[in-house]
Amino acid sequence: MTVSNPPRRHFTRQRRQLNESTRRQLGKAASLHLAKLQQRLPANACIGLYYDGFGELPAQPLLDWCNRLGYFAYLPVVGSLGHDDRRLRFVPIYHSKLLNIPTRIHRLGMKQNHHRRLLWARELDVIICPLVAVDLHGNRMGMGGGFYDTTLGKSYRAGAKKLLKIGWCYDFQVVDALQRQPWDVPLDGLITPNGIRWF
Repeated sequence: MTVSNPPRRHFTRQRRQLNESTRRQLGKAASLHLAKLQQRLPANACIGLYYDGFGELPAQPLLDWCNRLGYFAYLPVVGSLGHDDRRLRFVPIYHSKLLNIPTRIHRLGMKQNHHRRLLWARELDVIICPLVAVDLHGNRMGMGGGFYDTTLGKSYRAGAKKLLKIGWCYDFQVVDALQRQPWDVPLDGLITPNGIRWF
């Protein structure tokens, strides 16, 4: 059976229709399930987060969790080695609130912070991945830029250090099945306001 993906705008429109209070409540509900992720992490884990600038499930509860448990939190940087470089690198977070981090807007519209100390994805223990939709098998639909698949693909296929890839989204972003491309890298787990699941 051929699976056709729903249009991205279907999900992005739903995200943008949520008011700030609802988003905060759902983010808090999702954060209650982070204790089950904690069980799989080393002490002083390095965790890649993201800016929620497009109506995503708020990322601030993730940063609060990292700060509470002594984890080191990082944010993605696109094109650190030039415009054609599609691999993400990660910059450390030195603020307790995402809103207080000095940023500039990347040419694709996303917020970025720059710092001289950048990590490659393979140096992290977990990457919390933004997504537009995800299916019941861990297949993820991103915004279409391919940055996360490019970043994670090489280490995933080479069987390098096991980097946990965790989705963080609203429950309405979970669908039965998505079409998978050969270059897609599946998630290891998913956290939504309703719970956590492992793939």
